[in-house]
Amino acid sequence: MQHEKSCGALVVRRADDGKLYILMIRHKAGGHRSFPKGHMEPGETEYMTAVREVFEETAVQIRIDTDFRKTVHYHPMPGVSKEVVYFLTETTQSDIQPRQGEIAQVEWVPLEQAEQSLTHENDKTVLRAAMQRLREGKLSHKK
Repeated sequence: MQHEKSCGALVVRRADDGKLYILMIRHKAGGHRSFPKGHMEPGETEYMTAVREVFEETAVQIRIDTDFRKTVHYHPMPGVSKEVVYFLTETTQSDIQPRQGEIAQVEWVPLEQAEQSLTHENDKTVLRAAMQRLREGKLSHKK
């Protein structure tokens, strides 16, 4: 069994009107929406991978400063096991730019519309956990 590991982030932004938005990407292949993520490179930590992948896919700069970490496992194809680690992050940056090639669109989706925008149940599960954390106001900052 081949094992792959990716890291990514749920990036939340509070607009001037106080409304929360979450960053989503839409893939050219299949057109499904998800959160920015990608493969770990040799020598990278999970945090480093998530920060790099979010920037590469969306041009949004994030700093991971919460203890929210959720892992999902699935089999993208026979003989392949995939682990994806997601962090919950905040940004004040509203400008986004999709990476040329694999990504069709990058968008800020209103948080209350996020769940129905997602294709995969794994993503919905992570989103629900993140929304619970946001509702509780428990974004604990690491120093």
